[in-house]
Amino acid sequence: MAQSLKVSAVLPAAAERIYKAWLSGKEHSAFTGSDAKVTARVGGAFTAWDGYIKGKTLELEPNRRIVQSWRTTDFYDDSSDSRLEVLLEPTARGTKITLVQTNIPYGQADEYRQGWKDHYFAPMKAYFVAGTKKK
Repeated sequence: MAQSLKVSAVLPAAAERIYKAWLSGKEHSAFTGSDAKVTARVGGAFTAWDGYIKGKTLELEPNRRIVQSWRTTDFYDDSSDSRLEVLLEPTARGTKITLVQTNIPYGQADEYRQGWKDHYFAPMKAYFVAGTKKK
């Protein structure tokens, strides 16, 4: 039985800035601290975290929504890809980013929920704060 998760955070950056950074291999690498490669178009492949994560971009709504197939090397061989939806909503303090991930192999959702917080939201906050101080 597959699992799902939903996590959110407010990042100190405009939705357009976060959208572009998520879809840029250079910036994705910079905010996670690990190698990422991204072909920023529908049907484009991506890898992140030195190849630990891979998938394809399925849908794009500029500055609002990114949908990707997503899997890690920890997925069981017979597991289908999960589906990751990245939602961006402007707020008074920046942008609320919400990740909705479905079709996660049973028993792995809690690990990924914490991973999004520790390995994406926390370093993204630091990355975008540092970017605003340079201006």
